[in-house]
Amino acid sequence: MTPPRHTPTSLSIRAAANAVRPALNLVLSKQWDGLDRLPRGGFIAVANHITEIDPLVVAHAVYSSGSTPHFLAKDSLFRIPVFGGMLGRLEQIPVARDQRGAQRSLHQAREALAAGGAIVIYPEGTLTRDPQLWPMRAKTGAARLALSTGVPVVPITHWGVQGLLAPYGKVPRILPRPRYRLRVGDPVDVADLRELPSTRKVLARATERIEDALTEGVAALRGEEPPELIWDRALRQRVPRRQVQEG
Repeated sequence: MTPPRHTPTSLSIRAAANAVRPALNLVLSKQWDGLDRLPRGGFIAVANHITEIDPLVVAHAVYSSGSTPHFLAKDSLFRIPVFGGMLGRLEQIPVARDQRGAQRSLHQAREALAAGGAIVIYPEGTLTRDPQLWPMRAKTGAARLALSTGVPVVPITHWGVQGLLAPYGKVPRILPRPRYRLRVGDPVDVADLRELPSTRKVLARATERIEDALTEGVAALRGEEPPELIWDRALRQRVPRRQVQEG
């Protein structure tokens, strides 16, 4: 029997969705492709990151598919007055650098997955610094969680949201009404790596597959060939793709 999709039970999540979804539909024209590829039950969604409003459009799609989105977010955001409390009520998950905080984040993520929710991760760790807005080199955090939990890893890519708010922009541009496309790809195949020890080499291979899935998804939306090299944020230049960062 096919398991039902996770139904959000938090009144705060429902209230936020009821407020945000109509607003997004008003200011953005959208086309979603492949929403039926989102699994039933817990899964990890990995997404490209162009502008600060990306989480809203990704959450919109995930929630509309019937799953509750839980973003892994910097713990500093949870210390912002009012905003931090709102993130907590919306069941988002703070990520800390210290070992105890990291373990607490992992525990919360596992609980959300076990309840059938979706953990949304930006593997790049921040907005892309690539001058042409292609996905950057990824960190290994998404791969670590995927290999340790065994849940599906699904790429969600989008293009066009930057028409509403440019990267690092402060003022949205609502006219003419921007249009964006969002694409759900096939799950990233890491089954062969799950039985192996989580060595740096294994994490690198899993992370490379996530990078490739995001790049391919964005290329399909843009109708362009991606660059042969991938942007490295630390080096501020493109580098060979078969390299990853820890984190």
